Amino acid sequence: MAVVGLIARPHGIRGQVVVNLATDFPQQRFRPDAQLFTWRDDRVESLTITTVRFQQGRPVIGLRGVDDMNAALEYSGAELRVPVEWLVRLPDGMFYRHDLIGCRVVTRSGDVVGIVSDVEGSSAGSRLVVDSERGEVLVPLVADICVTIDPAARFIVVNPPEGLIELNVRTPRPDRA
Repeated sequence: MAVVGLIARPHGIRGQVVVNLATDFPQQRFRPDAQLFTWRDDRVESLTITTVRFQQGRPVIGLRGVDDMNAALEYSGAELRVPVEWLVRLPDGMFYRHDLIGCRVVTRSGDVVGIVSDVEGSSAGSRLVVDSERGEVLVPLVADICVTIDPAARFIVVNPPEGLIELNVRTPRPDRA
């Protein structure tokens, strides 16, 4: 399943929740009668959206059976997911976040950079967060640098300008010190 949002907090007293988006298709994902899934009480739970409005770019949604602030509070922090099969097919050269996480990143010369642990940003400008021996390395997700992306084979080949990898080490990983 793919994450499409994260419930941030309750909104008001009628059980609505504010969602932080993790999708570029919010109008498709967040509409009345749309079905979402979350993990709760050691099982997958199906949720049905009853109401939707957008406030400051984020959906404020009502969920069937969640009728007051206390019930909504129980969902704070929950990831909202949909089956991967429900995702829109992207044009060539575009990838979903979950397609890239876990890919091995190597340079054209064969040096291992690390494993993608996250993708930050939006479709307007994204970067790979790569766990490396030196810490988290931020690699701009642009065609001139990420020259080969093969999610099926779980690898990405990068051709970074000299010094980019060293310059973009964000935090030393304590478990590697």
